[in-house]
Amino acid sequence: MFHPADHPLKRGWVGRIDGEHVIQLAAQTLQAFFTGGASAREHAVYPLAGVRLLAPVLHPPAVRVFDDQGTFGFANPAVIHGPGFEVGSARRVPIDTVSQGRLALLPRLAAVAGADGALGGFTVAADWRRPELPPPKDRDFALGLGPVVVTRDALDPEGLEAIVRVDESERHRNSFTGFDWEAARAHAAEGTTLRPGDLLVGPALDTIDFLLPGSLVEIEIDRIGVLRQTVAR
Repeated sequence: MFHPADHPLKRGWVGRIDGEHVIQLAAQTLQAFFTGGASAREHAVYPLAGVRLLAPVLHPPAVRVFDDQGTFGFANPAVIHGPGFEVGSARRVPIDTVSQGRLALLPRLAAVAGADGALGGFTVAADWRRPELPPPKDRDFALGLGPVVVTRDALDPEGLEAIVRVDESERHRNSFTGFDWEAARAHAAEGTTLRPGDLLVGPALDTIDFLLPGSLVEIEIDRIGVLRQTVAR
């Protein structure tokens, strides 16, 4: 999802990145794009440098966060935020929590369900936490997502390398390995229906804690891109 930098839109448009350009597609949401068979008419073309990328999925039907391929908990679909978001700027997070530097981050890889409950693609997930609160309220205020979704047929998630930087200094580097995404998808779908746009968020690589107000946090995953968010001052 994106909008032109000089024409902000709350929901944005679905687009396809082609080199240094973004092509607007005739779909209202990414969910609608997948429902339509992952194809849509092409409209206007914009320079990538002249657009703002948004969270690829807003208000998904469900968010499942996995610790392993057979265990998950539900997260809040209403707190998803895209690139450039200031974590803690929403009124649902008390300012004293942010000022104490008590936020933590769990870098994750997330899958987006496509048509017929299949895995439609992958994106970067920033699982923000407030360590002083018990689960699941500790993560009930922000889940970062973006900057893009790479479709399943174009990306093998096994072995993707991730780098976490805080204020441009590397804090963690590791690879996503050993998670059976198809088994996780089947487990999530058992007894229910996965709808286009449902999120399956994989296990975290580590916990990056004591993030200070004003910190710029970047999660870069190979072949997907960099999700940048900031801890609000």
